[in-house]
Parts: sequence; structure tokens; C-alpha cells
Amino acid sequence: MFRSLSVPNYRIWFAGALVSNIGTWMQRTAQDWIVLTELTDHNATAVGIVMALQFGPQLVLMPWSGLIADRFDRRRLLILTQSVMGLLALGLGLITVTGVVELWHVYLFALGLGIVAAIDAPARQTFVSELVSDDNLSNAVALNSASFNGARLFGPAAAGLLTVAVGAGWVFMINAVTFAATVFAMTLLRTAQLRRQPRAPRERGQLLAGFRYVSHRPDIVVVLITVFLVGTFGFNFAIFTATMATVEFGMGASEFGLLSSIMAIGSVAGALLSARRSRPRLRLVVAGSFVFGLSCALAAVMPNYVTFAISLTLVGLSSLTLMTTANAYVQTTTRPAMRGRVMALYMAIFAGGTPLGAPLVGWVADQFGPRWALGVAALSGILAAAAVLFWMVRYRSLRVRIRRGVSPRIRVHHDGDGRDAETATREIAIVEATATR
Repeated sequence: MFRSLSVPNYRIWFAGALVSNIGTWMQRTAQDWIVLTELTDHNATAVGIVMALQFGPQLVLMPWSGLIADRFDRRRLLILTQSVMGLLALGLGLITVTGVVELWHVYLFALGLGIVAAIDAPARQTFVSELVSDDNLSNAVALNSASFNGARLFGPAAAGLLTVAVGAGWVFMINAVTFAATVFAMTLLRTAQLRRQPRAPRERGQLLAGFRYVSHRPDIVVVLITVFLVGTFGFNFAIFTATMATVEFGMGASEFGLLSSIMAIGSVAGALLSARRSRPRLRLVVAGSFVFGLSCALAAVMPNYVTFAISLTLVGLSSLTLMTTANAYVQTTTRPAMRGRVMALYMAIFAGGTPLGAPLVGWVADQFGPRWALGVAALSGILAAAAVLFWMVRYRSLRVRIRRGVSPRIRVHHDGDGRDAETATREIAIVEATATR
């Protein structure tokens, strides 16, 4: 489960990222809280706009950010982006502490953070391939997810307590300091031991090369469709937890922060279970999507704060199983020289769908209540599972045969879908699942 941590460079990276991730979750929680309770009168749509501004640039800048990750030194690029994000957190903290912050200020800083994050995300995702071997890449991706969601165990709860005790401004300033941890870790890496990946050449058509590559990989296309549906309409947890805590259950900042930490228990479990698997499989994408839909539906009908909080652990488990498997599948089956552009497309579809989904889900929460907003998330998971399952039946010849006297078997045959030999060897030729009659 933790085999990538045996690599010195990955250990250094993991430690620095964990500290920074805690700060990131603290800022997200405090930011959503002041928008919802201090700068507006519990306006979920405003929270959705902040999320749209923060994640929207990934959709617009995706062709350039992916090419930047493929062409330039990723370690130096990450030092730059992490430093700028730290300065943005410091600026937001200063205007909040001094009491001059207004809603449009938060919008502006969210947009600035989103622009820098659009460049940072594909570089950070693909930099893992320079830290570990190909055999450990799937494990390292899962441990990164465990780190990000493990930070959610502490970050939101700490942000809730600190927001009540000293105010949201100091939470933002603490986050600015945590960015220094990642920058410091990057300077400690043993550069001679980095596994330098092939760089994209300087030639015409490189911006569109990633789209052409993906267009010839229908297996990646169906994963991206799944990521779009769930990422756009399902992964709006800030809206769900904030409105359920305040509007439905009448709770405060501490209880709101605690909900994110409780959900992180399931998220960390999902990421660690993914780390144990030797390779990612499409059937886990189907299962993760379906269980995510069911768990969101379950959370929507919980009668009180305690039962709702408990249901969030299943939401976290299923969501991380889905996203970690999808991320690892795309990374491990993509040619190294194309990985930055393909992962930029992945991140753009995942995070860039937020400008569409977050305001819509926020509007549903305002008009019909937060439980109906969770219903939208449930529907997205069910539709995503159906999309992958349809593709497997239509293009992978998935069949269920029941023979008299034996258990039914599901067989998945690869029928030649345009994938190259390199990626084909990374997948399973035949997947069998048995069940009692």
C-alpha cells in the first residue's frame, strides 16, 4: 500500500504536499464560510460562483497549461506556481484581517488562484512520474489522493475552530505559510535521481496534439465523460455540506468544518484501497460511480446532523475510489510525452465543469433546498456509471451468460478499439466476475 514511500524523492514530495494540502483545505473551508455567512445572507449561489471562478480557468487555459507541463522543467514550474499561490493567499488574508474584504474581492482572488492553479495542476499531476518508476505510478497517484484527502481530516475542522476563535483572515494567512512547505520540499529533491520524461518538441500543432491523441483512445474518452458528469454535478461538496449544516440543521462554523473532516475518513479509505491495487481497472470506475450516486441519495434523506455526517463517509469512499482509479488509468495508459496535455484535458474536464455545475447546484439548493441539490449529485453518479457500462457493452463486447448448473460469468473482450500496443498490454484481456445464481 505504501511502497512508493520507499523512494526518497517521493517521501520528500509527499511530506511537503501534505502540509500544503492541510492549508488548502483550511482556506477552502474559511472562504466558503465567509461568503455564505458574512458577505452574503446564506447565498449558496455566491458560493457556487466562487467555485466557478476558482476552477473555470482550468477549462479555458487547458491547451496551454498541458503543453507547458510537457515542455518545461516541472520542478521549477511547480516552485513558481506554488509561490504565487502562497502570495495570493497572503493577500486575501491581509484584506480580511483588516476588515476591508468584500464579496467582489473574494471573487477576484478566486479567479487569480484559478489561473495559477490551471498551470500548476497538470504539472503537479504528471510530476509524480518523475519521482517513481512506472510500476509504482498507480500507487503514487493513489497516495497523492490519500494525502490530499487525509489533509481534509484536519484542515476543515481546524479552519472551523480558527474561524470562530480568530477569524477567517488568519486562516488564509496560515495557508500562505503552508505553501512554503511545498516550495521547500521541491528544493530538497535529489535532482540526479529524478526520472526525466520525454519533452514535447517545439513544432507546429502541439496544442491540438493532445486532442488528437485522446480522440483515438475511446477508453480514455469514456473515462473523461464519467469525470465530467460527476465532477460537474456531483463534486460540489462545499455547497452540499455548507447548506445542509446551516440551512437544514442550523449548525455553526465548527460543525460545518467537521462535516468535511468526517467525509475525509471515507475519502482516505478509498484512496488507500486504490493504492493496494496493482493497476487501475475500468470496472472500478463503474462501481465507484454507481455507489457514489447511491450514497448521495442516502445522504439526501438523512433526518439529522449525526446521520448525515455518517453517510458522508460512504460518499467520500466511493468518490475517491472513482476519481483515483480514473486518474491512475489515464496516467498509466498515456504515452509519457503526451501525459501533460492529456492530464490537462482530464483536469479541465474535472475541475472546469465546476463553472457549469456549481452555480446550477447552488441555485437548486436556494430554490428547492439542499436535499434536492444532493439529488442532482446522486443522478450524476448513476448516469456516469450507465455511460461506462454502455460503452463496455457496445464496444468491449461485455456479455452475461448463464449456463445451467454453473455460475454466471461476465466476460470483457478487447475487440480492437484503436488503442496502441503499449496501452493494450497494460490492461486486462479478460475480466471475470462470478456470482451465485
